[in-house]
Amino acid sequence: MGKRKTPKDPEALPDAPEANSKRKNDDSESDDDMQDVDIDFEMFDPQPDYDFHGFKNLLRQLLGDDAQLFNLSELADLILAQPLVGTTVKVESNETDPYALLTVLNLTTHKDKPVIKDLIAYLARRSSSPSLSAIQSLLDPSASAEVGLIIAERLLNMPTALVPPMYNMLLEEIGWALEEKEPYAFTHYLILSKTYNEIESILPTADQPPSKKKKGGKGSGGNAEVFYFHPEDEVLQKHSAAWGNYDYESAADEGASDSKRVFQEVGIKPQGHLMLIEANKFAGAVDAVKAFINGQ
Repeated sequence: MGKRKTPKDPEALPDAPEANSKRKNDDSESDDDMQDVDIDFEMFDPQPDYDFHGFKNLLRQLLGDDAQLFNLSELADLILAQPLVGTTVKVESNETDPYALLTVLNLTTHKDKPVIKDLIAYLARRSSSPSLSAIQSLLDPSASAEVGLIIAERLLNMPTALVPPMYNMLLEEIGWALEEKEPYAFTHYLILSKTYNEIESILPTADQPPSKKKKGGKGSGGNAEVFYFHPEDEVLQKHSAAWGNYDYESAADEGASDSKRVFQEVGIKPQGHLMLIEANKFAGAVDAVKAFINGQ
């Protein structure tokens, strides 16, 4: 398959929100010292010469506490071995680290690779709940489904406006691959992501001593409110045949939630999130994400 994507995609990517670069002087620091800086993002094909370590970092972030269960080097190499399907977002040049990654891996084509074997077994174990049972069935070796595992991760402060053009590019690249008889004729797409619950802090505050985590109530699982690291996931799951959260297999240390506090009063407990979308509904899901992010 020939290269079809130029370093800067014709669909213009957004500038970053005006970043504040603070300048200090000898007298004082005030709002007058804040300077706006515009950052231009560009889309690139995955680059084996530059992206290996950046991909490992993004994969480690995506897989959360269970990242240690996988050979991330092998997974990064596998993504880099198909540079014409998948997109990175960078700043300044192709030689810099990727700030975002979106790609798809054929779980059937790569089923004999050790890291994919590990991923399939892991995802099957994590799909044992009723809400995810359809995913577990499709991952069974006897299933005839062709499942494309979508890996989508970005730095947490990246603007969501980057998401629609990345997904549009993925759809185009899959179409080009199919024209050239490459193995991207998926029946389903499985999106691996993360969510989190807010967790009551066990650290002492000014007016009360440390407390044990309560059973039940906000942030304890069950009916706890779910928050999205990727806002588009709330839209994608509405187009999913199956979706749900799962706990990580690797137990977090006591107090780990407090180390990830987003507000003074609470910490966060990340968890895995899976969404299964039938291939014939995937383009519609991408359109819905675009409308959501553009405020339509």
